[in-house]
Amino acid sequence: MNATAAEVLDGIDLSGRTALVTGGYSGIGIEVVRALAGAGAHVLAPARRPEKATEALADVDGVEIGELDLADQGSVAAYAEGVLAGGRHLDIVVNNAGIMACPERRVGPGWELHLATNHLGHYALVNRLWPAITGGARVVSVSSTGHHLSDFRWDDPWFETGYDKWQAYGQSKTANVLFAVHLDELGRDQGVRAFSLHPGAIITALGRHLQADDLTDLEIPEFRSPEQGAATAVWAAVAPELDGRGGLYLEDCHVAEVVPDGPQTTCGVRDYALDPDAAARLWAWSAAQTGVDAFS
Repeated sequence: MNATAAEVLDGIDLSGRTALVTGGYSGIGIEVVRALAGAGAHVLAPARRPEKATEALADVDGVEIGELDLADQGSVAAYAEGVLAGGRHLDIVVNNAGIMACPERRVGPGWELHLATNHLGHYALVNRLWPAITGGARVVSVSSTGHHLSDFRWDDPWFETGYDKWQAYGQSKTANVLFAVHLDELGRDQGVRAFSLHPGAIITALGRHLQADDLTDLEIPEFRSPEQGAATAVWAAVAPELDGRGGLYLEDCHVAEVVPDGPQTTCGVRDYALDPDAAARLWAWSAAQTGVDAFS
């Protein structure tokens, strides 16, 4: 399956709908924005570097840039307040922004950067924006097969006993899947469904910290273009085939199969990432960390 995001949206009219895409100014994010805007949606594209986003998206109509640093809970709160103050109604939210295999860094109250950015930033953003996420909306979280690298580390989520960049990334990607599982459970009665996905292997700025040995160790058989990498995220956001469904992990524009634990593979989802009890536990843990829970 090597369709592009634009091909997935061929014949679909999103006029009158509003989408929000984090990290929508580089990598697969910019292709998600281009595709959704090209289909008629008005797209909010909050960015840690708004000036760079403005430049990158200058040729795309119907896009609104804002300032958002997912690693900063104060920035998340400020951005969400602005969206709500504007009376926005969100039909699509794509939690796309993320970091991968970074050197150890801590933010806020000592939070490890991958978990703070990839999971807790998006967790708080969606919860703060919940009044604007309307019935019929979809919330899409970009995970990856990187979740094969680590279950959630309940005994040491902050890596206080020793840091490993790949386990830190893997834990955050597992958290993305668990987040979608429990958000779907909470939101379905209001008509909001949630999904997570693997976009495929794409060479983007996400891998800025990788060394040559890292790419060799990953044993990736084939890289996709950003346009192809954006396809599953867009499919998750609009596909009629997913109506009435949710809490699913997707890849190649279909529902992924559960694969047994073991070394990282290039496809499939681990059962620990779909565990509803672990998803509920992570939600409660995340609420305690951020002080935010739209459903409490």
